[in-house]
Amino acid sequence: MPRPVALITGPTSGIGAGYARRYARDGYDLVLVARDVERLKQLAGELESEAGHIEILPADLANAADRESVAGRLADGVQVLVNNAGFSTTDEFWACEPSVLQAQLDVNVTAVMQLTRAALPAMLGAGSGTVINIASVAGLLPGRGSTYAASKAWVISFSEGLSDSLRGTGVGVHAVCPGYVHTEFHSRAGVDVSTVPSYLWLEVDDVVSESLADIANGKTVSVPSVRYKALTATGRLLPRKVIRAAGGRLAPRRVIGAISRRIGGRVRA
Repeated sequence: MPRPVALITGPTSGIGAGYARRYARDGYDLVLVARDVERLKQLAGELESEAGHIEILPADLANAADRESVAGRLADGVQVLVNNAGFSTTDEFWACEPSVLQAQLDVNVTAVMQLTRAALPAMLGAGSGTVINIASVAGLLPGRGSTYAASKAWVISFSEGLSDSLRGTGVGVHAVCPGYVHTEFHSRAGVDVSTVPSYLWLEVDDVVSESLADIANGKTVSVPSVRYKALTATGRLLPRKVIRAAGGRLAPRRVIGAISRRIGGRVRA
């Protein structure tokens, strides 16, 4: 029988690479989508002993033509789509170049919508399929990174609404909301994370394993780790104005810190 296929965007490092490794071990063929061709080739070389066929698809998801190319591949049919590619900015909204803000919107939101739409017809025709949209705890808790947090809040809302619409079809749509994870993400974005407490950091493989366990159990929104489940649950219970006041003009990590103090540090569990 043909092997199942997983298409993963942004797989050359971090969480995306973690999903690529996991699906390779689980016997999937892979379609790897990213801008950096050399790093795609390097990853393919690392996974060739475990995965079956590995297809490299160079694409910049901020570019409309490249998104169309990836959408065309998805229309041919895959069993799993992992919308992982995304990026953040460090400048305040009013100081950030409009072109950068638009690129962020195109990668974090437009690509998720367009690629999911491209993948669904074949999945529905087969009566099975999984879409995993990588969101963030930032989408659940307001913070200083307004455009990034807003884009991830969209991903969560989109995933929840679509999941409800697809109930009973055999196709699942899920949002994964990690907190701080040891990846290249923060250094690439120029985000200072030197003061983030050690207990708030997660490892890539743990995020991947726990999120896939949640998905297997039918959870639409996965928040990996007990500490972040506690933080986000508390954040949802507190009035929004309290959370905004905790954040103020400070970085999102201060919001998380304020909530963790509010619940007596139980996030350390």
